[in-house]
Amino acid sequence: MSTPRVALAWFKAWGRAGMFAFAAAAAALSFSAYTARTRAVAMKQVYFGAWQVLPGFTLFAALLSLVVIQITLSLARGYGLAQFALELVFRAVVLELVPFLTALYVALRSGAAIVTEVALMQMSGELEQLRAADIDPYEREFVPRIAASAIAVFALTIVSSSVVMGIAYLVMYGTSPWGFAEYSRTVALVFSPAVLAGFMFKGFVFGAVVAVIPIAAGLDATRNEKSVPVAVMGGMVRLFVALALIELIALAVKYV
Repeated sequence: MSTPRVALAWFKAWGRAGMFAFAAAAAALSFSAYTARTRAVAMKQVYFGAWQVLPGFTLFAALLSLVVIQITLSLARGYGLAQFALELVFRAVVLELVPFLTALYVALRSGAAIVTEVALMQMSGELEQLRAADIDPYEREFVPRIAASAIAVFALTIVSSSVVMGIAYLVMYGTSPWGFAEYSRTVALVFSPAVLAGFMFKGFVFGAVVAVIPIAAGLDATRNEKSVPVAVMGGMVRLFVALALIELIALAVKYV
């Protein structure tokens, strides 16, 4: 396939993902989408995407942040910037690294599963059968998965960020209570209302993207079984690109 045709197919895939996002948002605003079955599907996805992996992911985030915090504090002290070390940890690790890693983790675990599941439903004709039975796939299958992925990313981000902040205190001050006043001042300085709003908004966008792009990619599958792996691969690539772009835009808005 020539380069222009590849580029055109790439842009069409992004366009379909955008159209699906608008359709899913419209379906989410409908009260008919919130049924007992919808809640059951959403809770199942939340359990699979967040609760089931919470201990392991929290441990991973704690160990990784411990290494990064130790390196950051050592470098800051080496350059005579020890008074800014804790603030740097909050801004670099808590506000940037943890949300991005959380979104990547959920994307690998839930995003890949969702795009495969939807692609198989599309290949088997299950989605057409739902439409033929006058059942909206958006309300029955897609909206609960989007909501669950957003909840999973947001919940894991909050838990991991809280653990990292606790580790930062222990690394900086040990078990002494005398550093709490300085620690509290730094927290208040870094986590202003505007920063917290941006942090929560980025977490919500990450969560929505982790579900919307895989589902939209799964819908690209056809009745040909060979289209399933193609849809999965294309969806995951677009998902990683989208997450990286969101993070780059967030960094540019804050620091450029």
